[in-house]
Amino acid sequence: MSEHIVSKKVYFVIFGALIAGTLLTYVAALQDLDFIFHGANTVVALTIAVTKATLVVLYFMHVRYSTRLTWVIVAAGLFWLMIMFALTFSDYFSRGWLSYPR
Repeated sequence: MSEHIVSKKVYFVIFGALIAGTLLTYVAALQDLDFIFHGANTVVALTIAVTKATLVVLYFMHVRYSTRLTWVIVAAGLFWLMIMFALTFSDYFSRGWLSYPR
């Protein structure tokens, strides 16, 4: 089995992107983005976090150059995460539907 060799330059570029993402998260946290829409700070922070997590999974966990089976396992994990989010949000959003006697 041949291994894919990734140069140190790629790792340094990805590391720089992660540092830039961290700084961008910090700067975005200092700004009040509610003038765009309510909850814009959360959307910006989660977008940056997902981008950084994707870079970590693809390059530092070596998924980018892995076999198709590894990609299937990663996709299955993401699918399971979506199921868990859907179940959690369905519970959270339905809590006000029932009225309890006092």
